[in-house]
Amino acid sequence: MISTQAWADAQELWDFQQMGHALRPCSVAIGLGSHDLGVADVTADLYHRGLAPLIVFTGATSRTTRDVMPRGEAEHYRERALDLGVPAEAILVEPRARNTGENITLSRALLEGHGVPVVSALLVSKPYEERRSYATACKIWPDVTWVSASAHLTFVEYVDSIQDARLVIDMLVGAQQRLMVYPDQGFMISQEIPPPVIEAFERLRAAGFTSRLIPGRIK
Repeated sequence: MISTQAWADAQELWDFQQMGHALRPCSVAIGLGSHDLGVADVTADLYHRGLAPLIVFTGATSRTTRDVMPRGEAEHYRERALDLGVPAEAILVEPRARNTGENITLSRALLEGHGVPVVSALLVSKPYEERRSYATACKIWPDVTWVSASAHLTFVEYVDSIQDARLVIDMLVGAQQRLMVYPDQGFMISQEIPPPVIEAFERLRAAGFTSRLIPGRIK
């Protein structure tokens, strides 16, 4: 059972992760690999809406995806986008990245290798990782204007779509910890975190939502 307090705290983290960016045409759309095929759906929709002429799907596999996406996250995303009518020539695949930093670094190298000039990019992630992904991208590739995008779902709707509330809350807690820890390690830009968000994070951690935390870190 997940307590009423835990649901409220998870909602607090969910709301903080949303960047609220207005979508606009960009040089490319980069879909960040994960267990959630909805990222591919959103990226394909952005392409069809004329907001990006090219897609990069990036991601290898993780402990969450190795069984359900054995060919790699980026490849499964590509297959989904093809099913949704995106032409093959509009998709580049980066199959090696195993974390958000590598997603950006390797996508940049791929685009540069294809001679694609990038001034701005739609950064497509899971809804609960918009802010984390944005902070990472701004640190690693600062001369690009980043526009965050994700599925337009409420927290409850997203949990219903994944059918695993504990996984989603664990992921939220892990994403929040990284926002607090990674700037000091040089992995992402620093952002102000409101006290209620920190308090919600601490309560969820104390309640045992810890499977995606970085081991050995106090924050």
